[in-house]
Amino acid sequence: MSAFPSAEALEVIGNFRASHHYPLNIIQDGLRKRARTITSNVLIAQRMKRLSSVTAKLTRFKTMRLSMMQDIGGCRAVMPTVSEVRRLVTSYTKSNVKHKLHQHDDYILEPKASGYRGVHLIYRYYSDRKVTYNGLKIEVQIRSQLQHYWATAVETVGTFTRQALKASSGDSDWLRFFTLMGAAMAHLEDSQVVPGTPLDQADLQGELKHYAEKLDVVNSLNTYRATIQALQNEAGAHYFLVVLDAPNQNVNITGYRKEDFVSASKDYLEKEEDIRGSGKNAVLVSADSTAQLERAYPNYFLDTHKFVEVLKKAIGGHRFIQPELFQPELF
Repeated sequence: MSAFPSAEALEVIGNFRASHHYPLNIIQDGLRKRARTITSNVLIAQRMKRLSSVTAKLTRFKTMRLSMMQDIGGCRAVMPTVSEVRRLVTSYTKSNVKHKLHQHDDYILEPKASGYRGVHLIYRYYSDRKVTYNGLKIEVQIRSQLQHYWATAVETVGTFTRQALKASSGDSDWLRFFTLMGAAMAHLEDSQVVPGTPLDQADLQGELKHYAEKLDVVNSLNTYRATIQALQNEAGAHYFLVVLDAPNQNVNITGYRKEDFVSASKDYLEKEEDIRGSGKNAVLVSADSTAQLERAYPNYFLDTHKFVEVLKKAIGGHRFIQPELFQPELF
């Protein structure tokens, strides 16, 4: 498939993506309930995969088919610590979930070489009442706060510099910086080492500082901040169509009530067609409020200030701060 699908292909993708709405809502509701039995200090959000991401994956992997994608619909829980991530994962793996676990990837136990960490659970939806949706795959991501800061910072820098850093493609210095930062955060959380990074803490800190200074990371990220240019239909909104204009650092948000998903999905596809090739990005997400939206998707507001705080602490002293003394506040 080309980078710019035909009108017919767009309709197929749009319809297939929209079909994940119902099972995504069900699985997200289950995630919310489980997470809140562990802590009330949790951030839950869901999103439908962007058209640009779908087409990029279809282009990158020649044998990929739309039906093979496991993250068309995805929901996420951001837990305060790795310990609470583990408790939530255990609540899934040791209980009778009616949906079939298709795949379990633990990138905390085995971090990616990029520095990415988190746990992904892919479920095939099952219901004896709504059989139409049976078999559709929904991705559940479970992260700690630090892992969330890292992942959203990668997306923010990738968006602003127009590089596919999330897919481990782009400037080698930025890629190495994020690998090292992932390793530093793994140390803060007393977790498994990121492959290809120094085992000695002083060496890791020294190399991280080198790239942070070379890229002028702190100053660069502090200049990234998008302002909300327009906010429509916020009252009572459950879904939000977010359009980021990274070059001009502004965001337009349109809210939709829960019962207006069909309209939201249609507008989402139309907006993606309108902005393709423009440097803008659009995403349709679910959140309880615009405030929660900014916390769940800081990359869509070019907001990296929490990440910068962690970076400063990671490179600021002669040794890393002790994990138990590092308690960032997300909520």
